[in-house]
Amino acid sequence: MYANTAGRKTFQFANYAFLTLLSLTCIFPLIHVLAISFSSSSAATAGLVVLWPVDFTTKSYQYILEEPAFIRSFVVALERVALGTALNMLLTVLVAYPLSKEARAFRYRTAYAWYFVFTILLSGGLIPWYMTIQATGIMDTLWALVLPGAVPVFNVILLLNFFRGLPKELEESAFIDGSGYWGALWRIYIPLSKASLATITLFTVVGHWNAWFDGLILMNSPDHYPLSTYLQTILTKINMSSLTSDQAKELAAVSDRTAKAAQIFLGALPILCVYPFLQRYFVKGIVLGSVKE
Repeated sequence: MYANTAGRKTFQFANYAFLTLLSLTCIFPLIHVLAISFSSSSAATAGLVVLWPVDFTTKSYQYILEEPAFIRSFVVALERVALGTALNMLLTVLVAYPLSKEARAFRYRTAYAWYFVFTILLSGGLIPWYMTIQATGIMDTLWALVLPGAVPVFNVILLLNFFRGLPKELEESAFIDGSGYWGALWRIYIPLSKASLATITLFTVVGHWNAWFDGLILMNSPDHYPLSTYLQTILTKINMSSLTSDQAKELAAVSDRTAKAAQIFLGALPILCVYPFLQRYFVKGIVLGSVKE
């Protein structure tokens, strides 16, 4: 036990104060955006909104939820997250498990491991990447957003290191009971890897949800943009010529700034809802998957 001295109390107070200030700094932008989204057009335009809505109104959200482009991009983003996460997790497990074996169990394990590591160290570049995807014929489809990054090597490294930390006696006992590698993987390794799998799942979901650049260059039609790409385009410009008369009236009542704030908050809301359920696994999964025996 540490002595509860005055110096220790001072250090704890300073440490807690610093962490509290850092947390508030991270939360402040989100609260500011939320306050703007619930404020009136005049208050937001005049810069009167800080951390609390001024002239509270929900017109911005009414306008956004009636916008077909926003709803369409939101659905595309959900489809991308569902398909991309399922594909990434399946391939991550299937790649990490054999690579976690020793060389005597998997003869060319080291060569394959370095093959995947080289993809992190060396990149073909944006133009070859684009030309390869174009040559496959999947441009302007959902597959163009999920197939190029189907095997996230960083997640593979985390998971294979976790697999290597599990007692080998568990797998050997499964072999004695007549199970093969497939049985050992799905009945032993997967159930014991919930913390690491939850962490990797969180990485994957956030990565797919926040990705916008690939949607911008791989989707030929704005109707196929995922939500992050759609938000990026409206944050840089709004095409006033494409608005109907009713939309123009609503936008005048709402203001460009409050509408953007509402869309940004709605775009971040799904991740804010998912994270608390996976957060308890997050630190544990990172620690267990980052240490190699």
